[in-house]
Amino acid sequence: MSDLKITVERAKAQTPVGSPCRNVCRIDLGHGLCMGCFRSRAEIKHFKSMNDEDKRSVIDRRARLSCAP
Repeated sequence: MSDLKITVERAKAQTPVGSPCRNVCRIDLGHGLCMGCFRSRAEIKHFKSMNDEDKRSVIDRRARLSCAP
């Protein structure tokens, strides 16, 4: 199981939903997403204030993106 998948599953299992941050924290200028958690700057900034449903949605969407060929 990949590190990101483990981090994502751990974050989703927490109450409230935890951050998928992996302490990589580098924004790829090509696609504008963090190379560690695959969130945009706006998603990172607003993550703590999101409800759990929105957090899970962001995490799931970004986890799928990270697995795309």
